[in-house]
Amino acid sequence: MKVDHHHHQNQLVVGADMCRTTTSTVEVRESPPPEKLVSIAAAAVAAATADDGEDLFIPPLNFAMVDNGIFRSGFPDSANFSFLQTLGLRSIICLCPEPYPEANMEFLKANGIRLFQFGIEGYKEPFVNIPEDTIREALKVVLDVRNHPVLIHCKRGKMVCCSDCQHRTGCLVGCLRKLQKWCLTSVFDEYQRFAAAKARVSDQRFMEMFDVSSLKHLPMSFSCSNRHNNLSS
Repeated sequence: MKVDHHHHQNQLVVGADMCRTTTSTVEVRESPPPEKLVSIAAAAVAAATADDGEDLFIPPLNFAMVDNGIFRSGFPDSANFSFLQTLGLRSIICLCPEPYPEANMEFLKANGIRLFQFGIEGYKEPFVNIPEDTIREALKVVLDVRNHPVLIHCKRGKMVCCSDCQHRTGCLVGCLRKLQKWCLTSVFDEYQRFAAAKARVSDQRFMEMFDVSSLKHLPMSFSCSNRHNNLSS
């Protein structure tokens, strides 16, 4: 793991509610080809100006809120920097082994954002084991509210050519949901919404078998499990 050190501050956040128990139907759509996505992205940048001439914010591809203080996305580029500044990020978790781009590193340094990099290789083969220890270490960073607000991203999102990358983020978030005591139906439903046609049975099997017991001692002030425990006491 590579860490770009910056100071920590305590922050308390409040998390998500009870998970659903009903089965959901997921609409699966094929992603557009990469060359079409380049045109779409270029058009979005060109159009990102309001009628009065004021610049508009452009979130990274597949940007979404996971929980209060926790976000996920595809790989951000310079067009997304202004939007990321509005989040007041303290940390970024990158789940790819490639060197972090210089422009992105300069953005992190200029904004006092700490980088946690976990080198999880992307594989097209369906039965390659996901490194459980690495996922567990990344979860420790996510669970530490001193790192919040935090953005989790891979090299790319599902809407570009590397289909493996969104799986890394999806597996990490899925394991977080298990810690938050989400039922597996809802964990898989969320995973499939982001993975779309590239969803893998092996990823879902990994999330199902992932042992959260070694992480249960860590505080989760943003999770539904804490509220459940408080009500039970």
